[in-house]
Amino acid sequence: MPVATTPPHRPASGRVRRPGGLRRVVHRLLTLVAAVAVGAGALAAPAFAEPSVDEIEAAIDKQWAQLEPTIEQYNKVRAQLRINRKKSDELAEKIAPLALQSEMAMNRVGDLASRYYITGPSQEIGALLTNTRPSALGEQLAMLDRLALQERKQLEGVLAIRKKYDEQKAALDTLIAAQDKQGRQLAAKKKEIDAEIKRLEAALPVTTVKTEKCPTINGVVSEAARTAIKTACAQIGDPYVWGAIGPNSFDCSGLTQYAYKAAGIYLTHYTGAQWGQGKAIKRADARPGDLVFFYTDLHHVGLYLGSDKMVHAPRTGKPVQVSSINTMPVAGFRRPG
Repeated sequence: MPVATTPPHRPASGRVRRPGGLRRVVHRLLTLVAAVAVGAGALAAPAFAEPSVDEIEAAIDKQWAQLEPTIEQYNKVRAQLRINRKKSDELAEKIAPLALQSEMAMNRVGDLASRYYITGPSQEIGALLTNTRPSALGEQLAMLDRLALQERKQLEGVLAIRKKYDEQKAALDTLIAAQDKQGRQLAAKKKEIDAEIKRLEAALPVTTVKTEKCPTINGVVSEAARTAIKTACAQIGDPYVWGAIGPNSFDCSGLTQYAYKAAGIYLTHYTGAQWGQGKAIKRADARPGDLVFFYTDLHHVGLYLGSDKMVHAPRTGKPVQVSSINTMPVAGFRRPG
């Protein structure tokens, strides 16, 4: 039997922004449109009318749709780097005993070589060769074969250990080099994103952001989904910060990761990975708690609440909130767990 869930709500606080470059761009566009309308004999708006808050917000939304894929690619590389660092640590731990074995084996080979170089064959081999008893000849040859075989196997063992160590060490070195490259790419990408965010923030209008509470939820498919919804709805009003995974700020995939982590289900902090970490669900079969993805490149995600509503972290300047899923092109639904 479906159980209604009324998630807790934290009221959003107003945020004051200064109108900047984008407002001037919007103003120029509106002036141009007005001039064209006058030329055509139509009733035009005043030539110097200020753009409305909605017009500025719409312009920012359009630019954000172009920036968010870059943010999610950053999240992707950062997630891969986290995985590779874990692999690197595991591999380093694994090859440590091999390094010791390789060193000890090479020391044995060195001792053997030194002994033969300085003293010649060992006393045991010398005793066998100086024994003139005819009956001992077979024993002598067998002993020499065994000694040769033992030394040959020892050398083969040393070479095998050394080869295994060298291969795994090379793999580790390659992984570390890739990590260093990823780290440099992340640093450069972060500067680009920060600069673009700063430019957009300067254009945000003076406004108070109001957010609605999550509605009463019916038809939740699992206890995990119920927990995820409750957790996500408790974050309403928290600010959007790109790359953030909580507990007090989020980006879109950071919010869904945080919500399902509370339910014991791990999702990668990257929309493309989250798309592959759940069961595909048709829109007609979507239920509260499913993930809803947007755009063909899957660069935005929210937590579905039913009735074409979702809770999500929209963008800079807009906190975690409940919105319609019909404001963006829906790519599909996935059910984690």
